[in-house]
Amino acid sequence: MNNIRQKLQQSALAVPEILLPGKVDLQKWAVIACDQFTQDREYWDKAASFTAGAPTTLNLIFPEVFLTGADNTPRIAAIHKAMKTYLEQGVFGAPEKGFVYIERDTPYQKGRRGLVAAIDLEQYDWKPDTQPLIRSTEGTVAERLPPRMDIRRGAALEVPHVLLLIDDETGSMLPALGERAKKNAPLYQTNLMMDSGCISGWAFDAEEDLAFLAEKLEELRLRSLNRYAADKNAAGGNAENSDAPFLFAVGDGNHSLAAAKGIWEEYKKSRSITGLPEHPCRYAMVEIENLYDPAIQFEPIHRVVFGLGFDKTLSLLSRLPDFSSRPVSGRDELVRLCSEPFNGNRFGLVSAGRYALIETSAAGISTACLQPLLDGALADAGGSSISIDYIHGEEELFRLAENAGRAAAGILLPPVNKAGLFETVARSGPLPRKSFSMGNAAEKRFYLECRRLF
Repeated sequence: MNNIRQKLQQSALAVPEILLPGKVDLQKWAVIACDQFTQDREYWDKAASFTAGAPTTLNLIFPEVFLTGADNTPRIAAIHKAMKTYLEQGVFGAPEKGFVYIERDTPYQKGRRGLVAAIDLEQYDWKPDTQPLIRSTEGTVAERLPPRMDIRRGAALEVPHVLLLIDDETGSMLPALGERAKKNAPLYQTNLMMDSGCISGWAFDAEEDLAFLAEKLEELRLRSLNRYAADKNAAGGNAENSDAPFLFAVGDGNHSLAAAKGIWEEYKKSRSITGLPEHPCRYAMVEIENLYDPAIQFEPIHRVVFGLGFDKTLSLLSRLPDFSSRPVSGRDELVRLCSEPFNGNRFGLVSAGRYALIETSAAGISTACLQPLLDGALADAGGSSISIDYIHGEEELFRLAENAGRAAAGILLPPVNKAGLFETVARSGPLPRKSFSMGNAAEKRFYLECRRLF
């Protein structure tokens, strides 16, 4: 068994002790990721009303809609207290030492597969100039980490929403894990609140199953290594980016995982630790999914600019290469035009009943040309009169941009192509922050499994 764990460790995985709630209403226990519905307090009010009086992960998280820059200390203290209370009151059953294979149906897709596991933070780094086995796919903003680290610092429990991607174009690994896991009864099955589908989880802990997983991950690692070597040879041995191949890409939860890394580094530094000690905060719990799972659709993350309005936002976008714009009749036409193939990029601009299609010759992922303009506008304003929010889903974008008044403008982004993500990150480093979302807001990961941290 130790040999199997060593093989898993080579792929940056560790076998966690997972805590699952006992006799509780799982539909009230499981709550969507904290970084969703960041402009929709009504959603979170409904969630609070639905879960009132019941054990729920809503008491263990800090929805970002409430991260307003005010003093977060009381809310973080309440989160830490709730964690200890749930442990003391026996909300959880005995720890499940192993992985959990899960299947999720969403309102849009059926049968999305995943594996809940622990990863070694020693083999992860979000900084662009590093070459770890686990990499960030999007730029990480260091200024956004302190409140997330405050939550994790001293927390008794970890409740994860991080999604890691594997580059398994054959789609062979996770279905094979499912066949093995589903020979036994599920650990849990539940509908998810607010019409978000349903989820089931099975224990994946038998010794022969862990050995099978270690072999599959090693195959993926070798495949990545061979592909990288072929690409480098094709470039005459002088590839533009000298990054080594990697096994996992962070699909969702980049900042949460970066905060976990920060706490681990802080822990080591505070204790003048040498070597690599075993401690729960060395690891972070994640769900592993396959980039090529047909049930995973990549969605753009749209922008809403508060404080500029339609005309000033249009002027800002006019700095794009070969910029052009034209008015369109409404949201349906705008969505259709932005979704059509185009030799460059198309954006939609929306504000208080006005709609325009923006075109630019800037190719590649749309955020590469857009985000620097937005960051520049924020810098010029000194953060006082302009703010930007990142919105999951077209409906939410239009709701905000059409109803927030003339001082707000929504920017509709074109679809995202997920093929080639690993190669792009390997060659060019992380994409601009908030470049894509794995599915719509209601499809995001729900907190369900927990793990002791301290």
